[in-house]
Order: sequence, then structure tokens, then C-alpha cells
Amino acid sequence: MFQKIFRSYIDSFSDLRREVWLLALITFINRAGTMVIPFLSLYLTKSKGFSLVEVGWILTFFGLGSVAGSWLGGKLVDSIGHYKTMAGSLLVSSVLFVLLQFPDSFWGICFGIFLVMTAADIFRPAVFVAIGAYSKPQNRTRSVTLIRLAINLGFSAGPAIGGIIIASAGYSGLFWVDGITCLIAGILLLKLLHPKKAIENIREVNLNPQGVLKDFPYLIFIGAMVLFGFIFLQYFSTMPLFYAQKHGLTEMDIGLLLGINGFLIFLFEMPLIKYLETKKVSAIFHVIVGTILVGLSFVAVNLTGWVGILIIGMLFMTLGEMIGFPFSNTFALNRSDKGKQGSYMALYSIAFSLSHIFGHNSGMHLISEFGYVFTWNVMVALAIIACGLLVYLGYLLKKEAPVII
Repeated sequence: MFQKIFRSYIDSFSDLRREVWLLALITFINRAGTMVIPFLSLYLTKSKGFSLVEVGWILTFFGLGSVAGSWLGGKLVDSIGHYKTMAGSLLVSSVLFVLLQFPDSFWGICFGIFLVMTAADIFRPAVFVAIGAYSKPQNRTRSVTLIRLAINLGFSAGPAIGGIIIASAGYSGLFWVDGITCLIAGILLLKLLHPKKAIENIREVNLNPQGVLKDFPYLIFIGAMVLFGFIFLQYFSTMPLFYAQKHGLTEMDIGLLLGINGFLIFLFEMPLIKYLETKKVSAIFHVIVGTILVGLSFVAVNLTGWVGILIIGMLFMTLGEMIGFPFSNTFALNRSDKGKQGSYMALYSIAFSLSHIFGHNSGMHLISEFGYVFTWNVMVALAIIACGLLVYLGYLLKKEAPVII
């Protein structure tokens, strides 16, 4: 029985091209290397002596840099291609991460954070386009899932390694390691991943690409993704406060609970996606299901004060994330085939950057003014609105058939 399950798990990774695996490796090294990010607030308060209000504004520049980088990355992909854009992002980021340790003034750090995030997030739309370029059309969703797995593993390994570096070499060592890992990722990209390995597809013969802002159905999709990201991100900002203040969980308890998310994604996301790919339904249908599940997680935690409901809520959220994110990414990739790919994937990235800018802050204010129960109900309402937008999107897509979605 165990052998059969293991074989099924391994088979879910089959048929993915070597270039997709290399892209996943480069992404893992890049994300594990950006280990300064989780420690940014501690660095700014403990090492630089900034107040919480000042840190809040600095983190706003972090979000603005992310938006600027995603937008610029899309423009660069459309003009010079995904390969040069990814390489440039990694190499420039490697220098800027090292330099970020030197500014001491408030505005100097704001400007430095903005530049670093702009350079780093130029990579995001480029890697999405690269997935479409290097993967077989029938394997796009699983290719996206593999990249997501690399990102999750990178974000898991990064903070653990970062804590060791801070303890042994201080924050300065952290910036140096971040810069070196970005440089290594850039060198690996240049040495191992070549643009000539890209698969010929409809995008490459599209002589009249459509501008993304003229694609009304896609803009509806982006609006739904902003809302999806808004509610999803509560699990990494406001929900830990709920765990501690309303249920008395310790930092270790909260870490273990959040760890369930990464553990389940690592074990089950790829087999789940392979199974769902066999179902004859649209990518948007799966995104709707994912959004419903994330919304239900907030319904669950409002039902009772029993501490076990937190695990049930986490399971709902994780399942929704595993279904919603890969298929939303696949829809964006498939839709971008009809237009300027870089611009399409940049707007997809910007949707989640906007969620970061407004989601955390708005969640905190809602809790401060109205409490947790009201805030979670707002998240449920936003999930319903997002589902409504996605259902309307499905209606629009049926009207423009036979466009493949």
C-alpha cells in the first residue's frame, strides 16, 4: 500500500522537462537566498533603532517596490524576453542586497528597500513566462506547482539558515549571503538554462498581441485575485494574533500550526494537481473551488471556541491554496498567449503585491476597531465577492468561445 502511494507521488512529477526542473532549482536558490526578508522588521527595530511606525512606512516602500518590479518585469519580458530579464534581475539583486546593509537614515533605507524589491520582483513575471515557454502545454499546471514547491521550500529553508547566520555573523552576514545566493542563481541560469530550449507555441507566432488593459475578462480575473490574495494573506499576519490572543497559543504552537500548511503542500499538492488536471472542467472552476475553501476556513474559526477548529480552518485554507494558486496561474499563462505575455504576467504578480500592501494593514485596522469575529466575516464576504467575479468571468469566457481557457 505504502509503495503504491509512493509510486503515485513520484509519478506526479513525471513528464516535466529538464528545463522546468532547472528553473525550479534556480527559483529555490533565489527564494532561500532572500532570507533577509523575514528578519527585516527585527533588523530595522533592533539593529537600526527605528520605531514601529517608521518600520510600517519602510514596509510600505517594500510593497511599492514589489509593484514597480512586477510592472517593470512585464515590460522587460515583452521587450527583451524572459531569459535576459531573469538573469538581469538576479545579478542586479545580488549587488543591491549587499548594499542594503549600509544606509542608516530613514529615507535612505526606504529608497534602498524600494530598489531591492524592484530589482528582485522583476524576476516574478519573467519566471511565470518562462514556465509557459519551457513546459509542455498539457503540463503547465504541474510545472507551476513545481515552481511553487521550490518557492515554499526556499521560504522554509531561508529563515532557518538566516537565524543561524545572524547568531554567528550578525545581520551583515545575512546581507552578504543574500547577495551571494542571488549571484549563484544568476550564474546557474546563464550556464544551464538556455532560451533555445523553449517550446515553440502559439505565442511565438502571434503577430498581433493584445494589450492586457484591453482584455476585460482578464481584468475581472485580476480583481478576483486581489481579493483572493487579500483574504489568504490574513493567515500570515492577523491570524497568528488570533491564535495567540483568543486561543492562548504560544509561538511554538503557532509555528507548528503554520507548519502544517507547508508540510501538506509539500506532500500533496503535486499529486492533487495531477489528479485535478484529468477532470474536464476549466481552470476558473478550480479557482472558484479554491476561493470557496479559503472562505470556509474563516467560517470555521468563527463557529466555536474549540481550539481544534484552528486545525480544521488551516486544512480548509491549505486545500484552497493548493487548488486556487496553480490553476489561477495556469489561466493567466494560457490567457497571455493571446497578448503581450510579460504584461499579462506582470499584472498577475501585481495583484498579489497589492494584496500585500493593503491586506495586512487593513486586517490589523479591522481587528483593532471591530474585533476578530467581524473581521473574519468580512473575509468571508470578500471571498463571496471574489467567487461572484469568477462566475461572471466564466460567463464572459463562454461568450467568447472557442477561445481556450
